[in-house]
Amino acid sequence: MSDDGGLDWDHEVVTSLIWTFRAFAIAAVCFVLIAYVLFRTTRWGRQFWRISGDYFKGRESAPVYALLAVVLFMTVFAVRMTVLFSYQGNEMYTALQMAAQSYAQGDVGALDAAKAAFWRSLWIFGVLATIHVARSLLIFYIGQAFDIRWRVWLTEHVTTDWLHGRAFYRDRFVDETIDNPDQRIQADITDFVTVSRSLSMGAVGAVVSLVSFTTILWDLSGPMTVFGTEIPRAMVFLVFAYVLVSTIVAFWIGRPLIQLNFWNERLTANFRYALVRVRDSAENVAFYRGEGVERHGLLFRFAAVIRNYWRIVFRTLKFNGWNLVVNQIAEVFAFIIQAPRFFNGTITLGDMTQSATAFRQVHDSLSFFRESYDVFAGYRASLIRLNGLMDANSDSRELPAIAVSELEGALRVEGVQVRRPDGFSLIADLDLSMAPGDTLVVKGRSGSGKTTLLRSLAEMWPYTEGQVRRPAGTKTLFLSQMPYLPLGDLRTAAAYPGTPDELGDESIREALRKVQLANLVDRLDEEADWAKILSPGEQQRIAFARILLIRPELVFLDEATSAVDEGLEYSLYSLIRTEAPDCMLVSVSHRSTVDQHHAQQLQLAGDGPWDLSPVPVPV
Repeated sequence: MSDDGGLDWDHEVVTSLIWTFRAFAIAAVCFVLIAYVLFRTTRWGRQFWRISGDYFKGRESAPVYALLAVVLFMTVFAVRMTVLFSYQGNEMYTALQMAAQSYAQGDVGALDAAKAAFWRSLWIFGVLATIHVARSLLIFYIGQAFDIRWRVWLTEHVTTDWLHGRAFYRDRFVDETIDNPDQRIQADITDFVTVSRSLSMGAVGAVVSLVSFTTILWDLSGPMTVFGTEIPRAMVFLVFAYVLVSTIVAFWIGRPLIQLNFWNERLTANFRYALVRVRDSAENVAFYRGEGVERHGLLFRFAAVIRNYWRIVFRTLKFNGWNLVVNQIAEVFAFIIQAPRFFNGTITLGDMTQSATAFRQVHDSLSFFRESYDVFAGYRASLIRLNGLMDANSDSRELPAIAVSELEGALRVEGVQVRRPDGFSLIADLDLSMAPGDTLVVKGRSGSGKTTLLRSLAEMWPYTEGQVRRPAGTKTLFLSQMPYLPLGDLRTAAAYPGTPDELGDESIREALRKVQLANLVDRLDEEADWAKILSPGEQQRIAFARILLIRPELVFLDEATSAVDEGLEYSLYSLIRTEAPDCMLVSVSHRSTVDQHHAQQLQLAGDGPWDLSPVPVPV
């Protein structure tokens, strides 16, 4: 500091660096301690740590903390720059005041000194502005780098957790409110990452700024008489009282925004999902002429979005209206209080403007939490949705599942019980075994548990128990009625769940020819949504091509030829028996024409009993 209460600009570089490093060290320690307390004592803190705690643990977290430290340092440095700008502004306005007074008094020497001080203050402003621009660009880049790294990790983490243990399928048996996981993984993760950094660094900046400018305000503030009582440093106490009262009111007004934002995310996602369903089912809707029904359903869901959005609008009007009133009053608060001291010559114009700047900074710092409440409300909604998804994933993996162990080249089913969700027994104490080349067709009326048995053997159905021993990994292949075709090129769709690199293009082309899809052999590089391009019959032939490519030891087929004619069905089954004679086949089908390709049949009664017998030979 200089003798007149300003800054010694000749030595300010060293002084500011020392101040910034000291403030950074204190802020870092306080940041870690406060974060620890929040993670241990608050519900949303525990949710945060549950969602993203692993990102900040282990050896791989060193770059994370390095980036976080840089972001924190730049946040503290930004406060120091604001302090320096306030002193530069004080000197500039004081120089203008001195110049005006010197001109009025005809004091040429004083006027020249005031001019020199003014131009010096502008030169200092140019240096500060250059540093400020460079700092702003650098903190933007570092902040985005931090967000991107975190977002990549978190997306991989949540996606892996969602897919692990077939949670993406079994979630439905745990919590029906876990809707739209796609939105939770995409939109909520993005909000979680960006808002976590902006709120945390905003809080750090607010606290550091509060301390820095409270000191300035304390130095510039004078006594004030209120109801006959003189209050020293009155402006400091007034700003704290003013913000405290306004913050309490703001929290009371804004509290409903947390639940409203949660419902906004959920209802919007439901509407978007309904739109996607219409797009994905466009052909069926068009055949049925169902545009009217779809329009009613879409607009019904959209109406729910709008109703909730109006509630957000009205609540936000109250919240923002209160904040705007409070902030506008704060703009002139310091001038009103300091005006008498300025008019009696106690302080300069520069002191008055710096007082207003310091008052506004203290007010804004104290108001940070009040004004961020609506942002925090949306953030809480994202936390709740992500935590709910991870809860459902974890709970789904705790659900019962059939005991599966590896058995090469054979199938053993021992004591398998299959029930409906209400506890009704579909299949009781099923025992069967298969050896290489064996074939079995599962028969029974609709609802007797044929497909549910396959789901149980695939470890998907939770209402089951017993033991299954079968070939591991892709040596056991389950083919559903409508095969899943992933997005990408045709070779990827044909090779699924294998990888094209393991199989080779020529093998894929040969498999397509054998299942009578020679028209597709020259389209392997074509990327498309193949489920929309290929007919159901073509998709089922793709599934049979996968058997030829992957060469599993055991295949379960669930109505896998329902979309092809009987002649093509005969050719496909004959192809598998010829190309893979040791492959064990288990088929579920309503068609009697499938029976001829199997030696054994499992007849399900649908209420527990079952019968295993040879397939009758046609007379």
